[in-house]
Amino acid sequence: MTGQVIAKARNEGRTVLTEVESKQLLSQAGINVVETRLATSKEEAVSLSGELGFPVVLKIASADIVHKSDAGGVKLGLENAQAVGQAYDDITAAARQKYPKAKILGVAVQKMARPGVEVIIGMSKDDQFGPVLMFGLGGVLVEVLKDVSFRLVPLAKRDAAEMVRGIKGYPLLEGYRGGEAVKISYLENLLVKVSDFVEKNPEVKELDLNPIFAYSDGALAVDARVILEKSQK
Repeated sequence: MTGQVIAKARNEGRTVLTEVESKQLLSQAGINVVETRLATSKEEAVSLSGELGFPVVLKIASADIVHKSDAGGVKLGLENAQAVGQAYDDITAAARQKYPKAKILGVAVQKMARPGVEVIIGMSKDDQFGPVLMFGLGGVLVEVLKDVSFRLVPLAKRDAAEMVRGIKGYPLLEGYRGGEAVKISYLENLLVKVSDFVEKNPEVKELDLNPIFAYSDGALAVDARVILEKSQK
């Protein structure tokens, strides 16, 4: 499956995977992501929503649109078929208006996940040191807070533990002021899994899991983006 997803993108001349493709890759690596399906029509979006179970989230599906929210391409908490149909029309119309040259595949449909403490795991390649993994507080404030830690790939369990504990917001993970304490060991294992994924897939140039909802019993990535290295051909 990993090879098929990457080969498909290569054959189409793309380096940016769609959210659906990115989640397929990561799921195959044992990384817990919310199930996400591609709908290429309003009718299919309604049908998939019924299969996955309401409430659902719809997001624009296009490798050309990175910041989906900025394009009006995200609708949350859709409770019924009528809301899904309207959201499909609204999302695709807004995306076409803001990005007229973008290739729009349809919309990604996923079940609305239970909120948790939002964290981010990312990877980028340094010209000198190679793949560098990042961990920190996630969500829309990640660029504002910049509360992150870094380690080189490959990660040992000790490295992962230091990354998690190395951010200023670590008390939030422990259940600050009555908040839900998350399972720290799960986050550590998740970082090691992502490190292993990066090591085994050198064609991956960047990845971004944001947000990941961290819970007392695990964690779930609700958004994902993977960018490949440019083809050497």
